[in-house]
Amino acid sequence: MDMAVIPGLMNSIKSQLKEGLLAGIRKGWNGFVWMVKILLPISLLTALLAWSGWLEKGQVIIQPVMDWLSLPAVAALPLMIGMLTGIYGGIAAMVVLPLTTKQMTLIAIFLLMAHNLIQEGVIQGKSGINPAKATVFRLICATLTVMVVASFLEVNTNGPAAPVASHVMRQPFLLMLWEWAVTSSKLCLKIFLIIMTILTTLEVFKKVGWIEHIVRLCRPFLKALGLSEKAGILWMTAAIFGLAYGAAVIVEEANEGHLAKEELEALHLSIGINHSLIEDPALFLALGLSAFWLWIPRLIAAVIAVRLFSLYHLLFTKGQSAEL
Repeated sequence: MDMAVIPGLMNSIKSQLKEGLLAGIRKGWNGFVWMVKILLPISLLTALLAWSGWLEKGQVIIQPVMDWLSLPAVAALPLMIGMLTGIYGGIAAMVVLPLTTKQMTLIAIFLLMAHNLIQEGVIQGKSGINPAKATVFRLICATLTVMVVASFLEVNTNGPAAPVASHVMRQPFLLMLWEWAVTSSKLCLKIFLIIMTILTTLEVFKKVGWIEHIVRLCRPFLKALGLSEKAGILWMTAAIFGLAYGAAVIVEEANEGHLAKEELEALHLSIGINHSLIEDPALFLALGLSAFWLWIPRLIAAVIAVRLFSLYHLLFTKGQSAEL
């Protein structure tokens, strides 16, 4: 290489790194502000509901359903909020409730697989799969996965949640408000550091062109997941950025028609329960939950789901061929 070229190359790399760093900081800050606008109001509302005793009164009605998930009735609130709004809303509700680490782990697993269902269902509907099918599939997979994991964790449904809830309700209002402010501030700080680190790193990788190389390295992994190599970019987009953030790329690439209908449906079944592999689980790490349970169960669920879909499709297609 000509020695005169090296300074120019180094300047180019420095420029790319600087652009990536600045873009990551901007996106990280915007994402953090957006998250806080969701987190603080929902967590305050949840704290007020817990303090008032309304959550405790509703346990009798909700508990039979929550028993399936080995969770107390109060866990229904973060689950419902997370399913309708997203991970941030679920976390905001969860952190102010009296839940054990094991119970929070089960809630986290469920929400990682079944969150923001309306918005993400629409996105999936625009890019190759029936939104109702995608949503029902995610809910079923989340429920079954949590039931299986609960058997390993040996979660006590009745745990310390009820007595702690009574303690929270008996607290003076100002003391409850102060504890909420301290808890929320600590969580916001942790999430700020996580979001800034992740988005800055990803933007730098994009600017220097490393994302495509990472996709190529992931080909054996895609094969293990039961996905076509042609789905690599779409899977990586969803895995890194999530369905909501990566929506534009997912819809645009899917509409190009490079994937067969079966390949596209298999992709959607996989990314529906197994997207945003970096940011979303990392948010739950801020609560002290185990990384193993945040990543491994839904990876396994995604593999099983796609393999069963492929088997069903094979048998169904063969059955139709035989009839013809």
